[in-house]
Amino acid sequence: MNFSWVRTFSPGTLLTVSPFYHYNSANYAGGPSDFPISTTDDRASDYGGGQATLSAKFWQNDVQVGFYGFGQHDNQIFGLIFNDGSNPNFRDREIVNGSVESVFLEDKIKVTSWLNLLGGVRQTHFSGSIVENATSPRTGASLRLPHLNWVFRGFYGQFYQAPPLITASGPLLQFVTSQNLGFIPLRGERDEEHQFGVTIPFRGWSVDVDNFRTRARNFFDHNSVGNSNVFFPLTIDGALIRGWELTVRSPRLWKRAQVHLAYSNQIAQADGAVTGGLTDFSARSGVFLLDHDQRNTLSVGGNVSLPWRTFASTNVYYGSGFSNGNPPPDHLPGHATFDLSLGKDFGETFSASINALNVANRHLLIDNSVTFGGTHYNNPREIYVELRYRFHY
Repeated sequence: MNFSWVRTFSPGTLLTVSPFYHYNSANYAGGPSDFPISTTDDRASDYGGGQATLSAKFWQNDVQVGFYGFGQHDNQIFGLIFNDGSNPNFRDREIVNGSVESVFLEDKIKVTSWLNLLGGVRQTHFSGSIVENATSPRTGASLRLPHLNWVFRGFYGQFYQAPPLITASGPLLQFVTSQNLGFIPLRGERDEEHQFGVTIPFRGWSVDVDNFRTRARNFFDHNSVGNSNVFFPLTIDGALIRGWELTVRSPRLWKRAQVHLAYSNQIAQADGAVTGGLTDFSARSGVFLLDHDQRNTLSVGGNVSLPWRTFASTNVYYGSGFSNGNPPPDHLPGHATFDLSLGKDFGETFSASINALNVANRHLLIDNSVTFGGTHYNNPREIYVELRYRFHY
């Protein structure tokens, strides 16, 4: 449940208050024939909070100052039935609470018609099984070349991601200990990001090139308990994600169609030992690939307006293969999927469409990591109908 309250005090000054309350519930019940372990995982989470932002425009500044925060209450029932008799069955309930509060300040300055500057800072306080504070500065700039209208941009920022509230005690902790595993308190992830890019317009086309580099401490991942489908979060000492992206968008072609292309070359590496969450306490040295390291991804698609107010869109996705997870580092085979959508507008307010994802129903192995994550396959063919109605107010 979300809603916003807006108040204008004077021209250029605006106060927005947005309280919210969310309730999420997810239940997983394993089957009696699951082997070797049947898992029950029922969890409910409710949290409430809000954001208040005061915006002001004066001279060449666009200033925002605000507060964001929420409190969270989690209730989880976790149980394992060992159909192979390897361990005693158990059922455990965990009830935990936590909160996040942040204050932030941001200023966008239009120095000239071709130069814009950005600066800001966010201060965050987290309280849960541990207490943490983080200061996250950010700065950036964009420069437009006159006549050519090329736009160069650069950004530097620090970010903090609060840790999950999940914990372990009682029978669950005893089971984890019996597997020669244990829990280290989870701490928040801290990222340092650099970006540089350029946008080039050409006869209605738009070409965008972007280079990025993110260095993370206490990088979030997850690990499985033994040979089971039970996963818990963990943090790795350090991670480096770097790459570049290319995006191309067309103008309206023949007054009917538009096409787009997006390509990314990315490397995702980690180094160091597990610093929080579920771990076997083994030391790990050197650099290794994260399980979502995929060097090349490509997405090509388009949409077209057809007679009788009908429309169609399609997209082809290609990935060169995620990390194979076994030394020496290599990657799984490449994979590709094809999506299609057909629809029709009925007047100005109502439309209907039928959508198909993975039209060829390709069955692809995308992750076989043992240390982090487990085995994952892509989703099979999915077909769904979408109805849209636009309200006038």
